[in-house]
Amino acid sequence: MILRPEPLTPAAFAPFGDVIACDPTKAFDINDGFTTRHHALATVETDVLAILSIFQGRVRPLSVAMLECHPKGSQAFMPLDGQDWLVVVAGQPVSSACRLFRCRGDQGVNYRAGVWHHPLLVIDRAQSFLVVDRQGEGANLDEVFFDAPLEIDLTQSGAD
Repeated sequence: MILRPEPLTPAAFAPFGDVIACDPTKAFDINDGFTTRHHALATVETDVLAILSIFQGRVRPLSVAMLECHPKGSQAFMPLDGQDWLVVVAGQPVSSACRLFRCRGDQGVNYRAGVWHHPLLVIDRAQSFLVVDRQGEGANLDEVFFDAPLEIDLTQSGAD
């Protein structure tokens, strides 16, 4: 099976979480007009502490052999280097349910708690991400592995 990317839009990604992107029509100035605030771009879901981390993703083979989920908290990724990147999500942990989104370098995602997704997928070169997720007691990682990996084809869009 081959996955082809679809554009990341708030409507298409809604079943899985939030698209994180600045919308100038919803922004407002603070600090005597010297700062523009893009407020509440996503909602953190957690039962304990929410933490900020930097993840440095490296290029890996473009295939999907597994999915993971974090049942106790949401997990947000915001690219810091302005490069496109990929997101694979699924409503259930089976390969036939996978959807692939191509994210612009100014778009992040916030996976809802319990949403199945592939670990970080960068395309051309390593890049850094600001990550907001949960830190606390209790298991917060489930993984499933597929018998046959899905190949990713970036030569054409799945929205065509």
